[in-house]
Amino acid sequence: MRLHIGAIGKLKIGPEKMLASDYAFRIESFGKQAGVTALKIQEWSESQQASPKSRMDDEAKILWSAVPPSAFTFVLDERGTSLSSEAFAAVLRKQRDHGGGDIAFLLGGPDGHSPETRSKASQIIALGQMTWPHRLARIMLLEQIYRSLTIMVNHPYHRA
Repeated sequence: MRLHIGAIGKLKIGPEKMLASDYAFRIESFGKQAGVTALKIQEWSESQQASPKSRMDDEAKILWSAVPPSAFTFVLDERGTSLSSEAFAAVLRKQRDHGGGDIAFLLGGPDGHSPETRSKASQIIALGQMTWPHRLARIMLLEQIYRSLTIMVNHPYHRA
């Protein structure tokens, strides 16, 4: 299973980038035990279009250009379903076990995702009911991916 993260907004050097790098390293190091063969993170600058709709449409084109054709795609959106860590791990496990080679996670910019992006998603998920800045959302996503992998192999990192 290959994991792809596409994010609008670039992490600048600092604590957020260090923490994101730490979780990415953990996923890459530990992931093989859970069936992860690759982790690819791509980030792009926010669109500079004039209107929110134009920005969301512009960012949608950029995000979807990096999604492999048959990927199961999670779109992170505040209107999505909040999953427990165990439920998230179960979705990843199901994708892995049913030959899902590519799983993509899309993080939108400050205006969120376009309606087209939400409609094309395999699943729309939320990191809770609160709105999070994209810097923190990326770290939280990476941590939950790592946590899910540890759940999948019964590692003690996750204690329910």
